[in-house]
Amino acid sequence: MDDPYYYGQIAAANALSDVYAMGGKPLTAMNIVCFPCKLLGTEVLVEILRGGADKVAEAGALLVGGHTINDNEPKYGLSVTGIISPADILTKGGVKPGDKLILTKPLGTGIITTALKGEMVPASVLEEAIHWMTTLNKDAAEAAREIGVKTCTDITGFGLLGHTFEMIRESECGVVFFPESIPIIEGTVDLAEQGLVPGGAMTNREYLLPNLLLPEKIDPLLLDIFCDPQTSGGLLMAVPGEKTAEAQQLLREKGLSCFAVVGELTSENKGKIALAG
Repeated sequence: MDDPYYYGQIAAANALSDVYAMGGKPLTAMNIVCFPCKLLGTEVLVEILRGGADKVAEAGALLVGGHTINDNEPKYGLSVTGIISPADILTKGGVKPGDKLILTKPLGTGIITTALKGEMVPASVLEEAIHWMTTLNKDAAEAAREIGVKTCTDITGFGLLGHTFEMIRESECGVVFFPESIPIIEGTVDLAEQGLVPGGAMTNREYLLPNLLLPEKIDPLLLDIFCDPQTSGGLLMAVPGEKTAEAQQLLREKGLSCFAVVGELTSENKGKIALAG
């Protein structure tokens, strides 16, 4: 990310997401900074830290300090502490046949930021990606708790399919995804067609292939997008089938605009991920 303020916001939103993915409420955050002050100047660092602080404040948490060192390459993250009752913790396990999978943000940030490195991303596409990467998973997590969700994860480095595999790997379930229902940031497919797919997506795909059940005519670009490593991606929650409509209504009431029912847990093909044709 070229803009230091957005860089800080995205890093903070990404760090806070781990607490939201378990249904928790963030309490404190500590900055972790590696930065070449002599090379880039402290003005850039000030903007990064301002972005992070603003996002932590939006989450209702407190920034309580941190640690800085000189480094030739800028790095910024946060160590976040949150709280939740042990009885209410959301985990990656516990899925059941009939559960519906709801995704709360569109995919594509890995491909878009790869295009940004090559200065090949349209401004409107980048703006949309920044919007989603700086959006907290706070409201989605609140909805998950209120609806009684028990299984949830956030979509980050392993992509949609990789994090789904974590959910079903130790279960008695398989999963069927509905590719046409999976939200994708507009412009992502065009960038993928130009070959701007990060190496992480290819690594994810190769790892998952033995556990994927693919239709004969699957678009390889879509498979790349479904394996695309996300930064500050949305929550993927397993909602009991009978509560799906209620969950969607609650997400709408909380202002979420791009959620979708993207798949369903089944009793067939244990540990496998199928893409509907």
